[in-house]
Amino acid sequence: MQSTHDDMYFEDSYRRNIGSEKSSLYLPVKRIFDILFSLILIVITFPIIIIAIVAIRIESEGPVFYRQTRVGLMDKRITIIKLRSMYIDAEKNGAQWAEKDDPRVTKIGRIIRNTRIDELPQLFSVLKGDLSLIGPRPERPNFTEEFSHKYPGFEKRLRIKPGLSGYAQINGGYDIDPGQKAKLDCYYINHLSFWIDVKIFISTIKIIFSGEGAR
Repeated sequence: MQSTHDDMYFEDSYRRNIGSEKSSLYLPVKRIFDILFSLILIVITFPIIIIAIVAIRIESEGPVFYRQTRVGLMDKRITIIKLRSMYIDAEKNGAQWAEKDDPRVTKIGRIIRNTRIDELPQLFSVLKGDLSLIGPRPERPNFTEEFSHKYPGFEKRLRIKPGLSGYAQINGGYDIDPGQKAKLDCYYINHLSFWIDVKIFISTIKIIFSGEGAR
């Protein structure tokens, strides 16, 4: 999926569907907001991250952080870092999507997943520029390839930088299939604006406090 032909396709699709006005005006502003808000959130949540690290270390053996390769903007491979919420042998049978009440999740892991604390280290990826605060959630390379064949148009999600939270997350989350997720993410891309980002951000905060949709 990293051929020159694919890169040209994504670039053409990006320009055609997002629009020159939005890409030239809003996206740079969006990047500034990403930097400012990720810095603020890192400072605010740093004590929470430290407490979570200690709790993870006490409960189970293994590394505190979990690194995973995902597919980012224009098919670029990126590495995201989460606080480990599962046992270290969680993927001994290969990569798989999380299930409701997943037995691979630790007790502390369930708490930090319900509150999205496990996602907080990704704020550094936002600061770096691999992620945005708002955008389609990045998938693993194998899932991206699989879903692109199974659900035509799934790869169109790669037209914009992936995010910590997105339109599909607040409108179905884990309860929708990849095809539905792609349609919602494409809707977001085609209607990209400051106000839709604000709406997603506020909805995400509500979900964090309610624990809705977590696995």
